[in-house]
Amino acid sequence: MNRIMDIDQNASQVRKPPDSHALLHEMIRSFTTLARTLNLSHAVKELGSTRQTLRRHIALLEESKGVELFTVKDRQYHLTEAGRRALPEAEEVLARGDAWLSGQSDVINGLQYLRHVEPDGWCHFQQQKPISEVFTSTGTILEEVMCAWAQARGELEHEAFQAVRPYCTVSRRHEGNWLFTEVGDQSSFVTWFGWKRARSSIGSALGQMPGGDGFGRLVNYAYEEIEATRSVRLDHVFTLMPKGDEGVMMPICYERMLLGARYPDDSFAMITVVRRTYDVHINGVTHEMLRQMPEDMVM
Repeated sequence: MNRIMDIDQNASQVRKPPDSHALLHEMIRSFTTLARTLNLSHAVKELGSTRQTLRRHIALLEESKGVELFTVKDRQYHLTEAGRRALPEAEEVLARGDAWLSGQSDVINGLQYLRHVEPDGWCHFQQQKPISEVFTSTGTILEEVMCAWAQARGELEHEAFQAVRPYCTVSRRHEGNWLFTEVGDQSSFVTWFGWKRARSSIGSALGQMPGGDGFGRLVNYAYEEIEATRSVRLDHVFTLMPKGDEGVMMPICYERMLLGARYPDDSFAMITVVRRTYDVHINGVTHEMLRQMPEDMVM
């Protein structure tokens, strides 16, 4: 009974946010911009705001969250530990808000849906699928990789995983980027980009796609989700990618499965397996659009 009373007393002391919800978007923009620049003058110029407004936004956020986000020493801003922890989520909230408002982001059947079309024709459509669809795919490679991953208990070097390893790419996070550590000889990466580029990609970043930083953050959320949960995710994707040594942009449609794994030193490894196929189902993508991918590229 005393324990329940303690909880009730603590709950009553929880800080209630001020009436600032109407300013939430601008407050987050101010926070993320100042966190990136760490310079009040530069942040004000970038935001087209004023020093007074920017300081007020930061103060309101700090009051709402009950923590200090910045310290100032010799007129130089520094993120506090609480500020560093808050920044990734703030950037995601901002990206999701902008994408939702512009129609780039949605939720379909509880799963992530993304779309972006550039004026020059480049586009990216991505729809997350229930992992159970791995077992109903018209191909078998996704199921085989997932079963091998489960038998290996996520250990990259486990004997059970070796038979399917050539169909996968493996990457690890380094200083905020995902770097290739392995490209399987029979992977979609090799058969699309060519052996020369594939071998040259070891140690390089996955690459920045068009669409801007905000949309890129939403696309990368799939990788962050798997890194955090050490689980499995399935997406259907239609986009344009450079093909071969010439780098000519061509339509490509595929199933993509991400799996959380471990290197021998127990550090996190991201396994990616891609199967190019017309048999993808994405809201807003027509059969005619899918058929723009050359038939000889189907796996």
